[in-house]
This record gives sequence, structure tokens and C-alpha cells, in this order.
Amino acid sequence: MGMSVTISAATEQDAEQIFRLQYLCFQSEAALYGNYRIDPLVQTLDSVREEVAADCVFVARLGDEVVGSVRGRVAEDGAASIGKLCVHPRLQGHGIGGRLLRAAESALAEKHGAKRFRLHTGHRSESNLRLYRRVGYETVGTSQGADGVLMIVLEKPAGTYATTA
Repeated sequence: MGMSVTISAATEQDAEQIFRLQYLCFQSEAALYGNYRIDPLVQTLDSVREEVAADCVFVARLGDEVVGSVRGRVAEDGAASIGKLCVHPRLQGHGIGGRLLRAAESALAEKHGAKRFRLHTGHRSESNLRLYRRVGYETVGTSQGADGVLMIVLEKPAGTYATTA
């Protein structure tokens, strides 16, 4: 690859690149469900900026380019919701998603007191489900997304961080 991908906390200056990357990455999810109104595709830049300021957000960088992102937030019950994990299509399959998950899980547990991690993915999103199960997540239920997509809910206890699989 030439340059190595680094993982770091997102800054306010990353919001626009995260916004553009998210729009690119979630096109395949939208196509899978025939639904181009899924949250990552209709989220505004201002909303992404608010999440970067308020949540635990990490990015993967290749040089100055943001090539991956993940967000998390701890709820009052101690469960950390992790979401909008995305890696640029040209770099998928190289362990970047696992590294982003590990960074988010570690920060959410150590700095924000998360007791367990929870995430959602569409029921047809086999590659996402494979990644999440490989790093220790187990299905705990289903939910209906606001966009109508049936979501699989997965969880794992804090302390069982993702590996760089």
C-alpha cells in the first residue's frame, strides 16, 4: 500500500471528509435494501459535525485522506452504541474496520465507562455480520430501523475488544 493507515480520534476538521466517505460507503447498503433513505445517506453535514463534537468518533487515515470512520456513545444504562462504521470501498478487507472498532471499544470502555457494546446492522448485510461476529459480537435481537429496514442487534461485553482481524 505504500503508506500505512493510522487510526486516531476525529477532529472538527474531519467532519466533511467523514460526511463524504459515509455517503460513498453506504451506497452499497442502500442498494442491498433498495432504500436510498437510510440514515447515513440522509444525514446532514451539520449533524455529522455535531456527532464529531459530542460523540466518540475515530477515523482511519491514509496520509491526509479519511478512509474510514466509526462513532460511539455511551447511554445511561452503560451500553455503548457503536455505529456508522465505514471503510472506503477500495480499502475494505484489509482489517481497517476491525481496527476502528477496537479503537472505539477501547475508548468507550476506558474513558467513558461502557459496560457493553451494542451495534445494529441490516439483516441482509452478510459482510458486516461476519465482521461483527468474528470480533465477538452475538445477536441479541432485531429492531425496525426508522427507514423500515429490519436490523440485527448485536452485543458483547466490554473488555472483549475487537482484534485487528
